Amino acid sequence: MTPLPKRKTSSARRDRRRAHDALEAQASIACPNCGEPRLPHRVCPKCGYYQGKEVISVDKKA
Repeated sequence: MTPLPKRKTSSARRDRRRAHDALEAQASIACPNCGEPRLPHRVCPKCGYYQGKEVISVDKKA
């Protein structure tokens, strides 16, 4: 037989344990080149610029 808890975990103790489990929204900033939102420290997927320099070329499909 497997071990079982001796006492029921109270709701206060359970909720304190779960206090840090909430999901957080992902941070985003506006690209200084095109103004589209992007993740920090990443190349902009819309224009391909990072820190004022073109890193990748992005095809404009309209």
